[in-house]
Amino acid sequence: MLQKTHYWRREANLIGGEWVGADSGETIDVTNPATGETIGTIPKCGKAETERAIEAAAEAFESFKKTSADERAKLLRALHDAIMDNQDALAELLTLEQGKPLTESRGEVGMSAAYVLWFAEEARRIYGDLIPSPWKDRRIMVTKQPVGVIGAITPWNFPSSMLSRKIGPAIAAGCTAVVKPATQTPYSGLAWGALCEEVGIPKGVVNVVTGSARDIGAALMESSKVRKVTFTGSTEVGKVLIRQSADTVKKVSMELGGNAPFLVFDDADIDRAVAGGIAAKFRNSGQTCVCTNRFYVQSGIYDRFAEKFAEAAKALKVGSGLEEGTQQGPLIDDNAVAKVEELIGDAVDKGGKVIAGGKRHELGGTFFEPTVIADAKPEMRFSKEEIFGPVSPLFKFETEEEAVALANDTEYGLACYFYTQDLGRAFRVSEGLDYGLVGVNEGVITTEVAPFGGVKESGLGREGSKYGIDDYLEIKYVCIGGLGL
Repeated sequence: MLQKTHYWRREANLIGGEWVGADSGETIDVTNPATGETIGTIPKCGKAETERAIEAAAEAFESFKKTSADERAKLLRALHDAIMDNQDALAELLTLEQGKPLTESRGEVGMSAAYVLWFAEEARRIYGDLIPSPWKDRRIMVTKQPVGVIGAITPWNFPSSMLSRKIGPAIAAGCTAVVKPATQTPYSGLAWGALCEEVGIPKGVVNVVTGSARDIGAALMESSKVRKVTFTGSTEVGKVLIRQSADTVKKVSMELGGNAPFLVFDDADIDRAVAGGIAAKFRNSGQTCVCTNRFYVQSGIYDRFAEKFAEAAKALKVGSGLEEGTQQGPLIDDNAVAKVEELIGDAVDKGGKVIAGGKRHELGGTFFEPTVIADAKPEMRFSKEEIFGPVSPLFKFETEEEAVALANDTEYGLACYFYTQDLGRAFRVSEGLDYGLVGVNEGVITTEVAPFGGVKESGLGREGSKYGIDDYLEIKYVCIGGLGL
């Protein structure tokens, strides 16, 4: 398997169909978070290289926009097949650079392929309209056309699937792309370039640039040839990009931060809620934008839930993602560990009780124990801040109205979850929660067939589903007159 993994691990950037290094010759080390060892290097590119990638994408767009939906669908189906044919090798590469368990990496690669296949089908469904005309001698047509060159900036926590949500609809629509993967996990992004090359996607349609986030981002935002930017990352950076987009009036799609609440009502199936909570919290070591940040448990079952949940957290196997049976890998870096320790310290100082974990794991490095904190209070920092680590604060509530109010008391609005067996409550609460994604009696709800995205400061636009291609298209109205009718 390692030999195949090496094949997909590219240490050059793909610009206009050519694999190249940085103009300066500078490189950036990439490390394995489970061992701290350097696993390779990537080019440290900047503005000049990005501008060339934009030019390559703009040139390729002139011909790619004229391809038929059938042609683009076939390319995406071939890409889907290539991903699945190499699922194990791509998953191993992902785990090496990101640290998550190999089972999760396989799932992420499989989900990447699923998004590509979905958009292969959506390429055939970019419908227009014929609108009844108010003039008897004119006809009104509405068509949809590709927006043009898109810039895609993706994070380190899902380095493969985040790209699939952007490259898939871009190709389906007839757009071309300049992609900037995260510096900490670049190989999964560069592998997309190799996969596109492998299946015959034309040169310049997908370009992958690694290096300075500031310089690459600036080049994308300043260029009038880049007509849309899609970004997954922090709300802070997203706001900067939105401001920068104003100068050239770009379309933007933003999938930003979250502060996901998880509500457990007295009438919930406690065992199901515990299992869902473990999945929603500790997947990818708590390093996802839809991970539970705050658990709100109704007072009647609070103690029973806390006991069962702490037991389940303690039972999780922590280790290298490449080891069989590992359920939680390392955190991405030392800064992530330091933040988790700060948040736990703040909670303990304010009366929180650690009932599971609470410290660095005996394995050392950036491994951290799955942690549960009882007696959480609103004044604790994780009530407002995104944890991005394996820490579960348990708050207590009394009434349904109180729970919904507490859940909504944040500037974020990405994902939320709640457990109840009352049908009326299921509708009341799901309609009352101010979030883009709602899981009722389920802790993992992401799928390519449903729209993914948030409200408030969690972002703009949707990815996946039939709605996910909209931001890659422009609507054109054509009035045809002089028909002599």
